[in-house]
Amino acid sequence: MINIEIIGNENESNSNLLRRFTKRVRSSGVVKKVRSIRYKTRDESKFTRKKQALRSIKRRAEIEKLIKLGKLPDTRSREKQNTDA
Repeated sequence: MINIEIIGNENESNSNLLRRFTKRVRSSGVVKKVRSIRYKTRDESKFTRKKQALRSIKRRAEIEKLIKLGKLPDTRSREKQNTDA
């Protein structure tokens, strides 16, 4: 982090000192950097993505099987239903 220091002049008002400080902070980009880091999430590992993909493939196959057995209603779009026949 960058420490920003503003030294007030002898006859400078507090509001002017605050304005100079705010301007210096804005120009340094500290707030922008902190806000960009604040909500950043970590990337998922390769193993986690693979595990999730395998889980979804397994679930999709299970649903297909239940549809073929007539235990689940076929809610797929008409285009997909026509290609299966």
